[in-house]
Amino acid sequence: MAILQYNEIRPGKFIVHDGEPYEVIDSHVARTQMRKPQNQTKLRSMLSGRVISVSFHASDKANEADIDKKPIKFVYANRGEFVFCEVTDPSKRFALPENIIGPGAKFLKGNLLVDALMFTDDEDESKIIGVKLPIKIDYKVKEAPPAVKGNTAQGATKDVVLENGITISTPLFINEGDIVVVNTDSGEYVGRSEKN
Repeated sequence: MAILQYNEIRPGKFIVHDGEPYEVIDSHVARTQMRKPQNQTKLRSMLSGRVISVSFHASDKANEADIDKKPIKFVYANRGEFVFCEVTDPSKRFALPENIIGPGAKFLKGNLLVDALMFTDDEDESKIIGVKLPIKIDYKVKEAPPAVKGNTAQGATKDVVLENGITISTPLFINEGDIVVVNTDSGEYVGRSEKN
């Protein structure tokens, strides 16, 4: 387990704070004239999802959380539970609650491969504390209104419904049955898939 200096605690890092794994979502090292520098951070608990503010001073250190990734396959969702299986053994199924998956839950679709984020605690017990989706995912367009004639102004968009039920804005030329690429960080249309 690596030890991070106060100024190495940056976004994208996972640290152990008060015995719990946290993801660093924001950090700012402030240097004032009279005081020693400090790193003002926002940390998201990987167990509860709550966000806290913590200031690390020049003398502070933090242990980097030991987070492993393991590929798993999404099977289906039912009443707020999301069922996954092991990639190599589809009979080994398990459910995860929505708070573990986070906002990416709406982008899940059948047979999608994602990374389970595994945290090993002090008792060497490994558990899934989060799910990381691919940045870009292909979806089939289930419903798309026809483009209205004369409404082809540059940058005009329309709302379409994807195979997993989410609605996104796309250019007017996207039709039902097309396969589009969506950015799971922003929830925005990226382009048409090469699979079209």
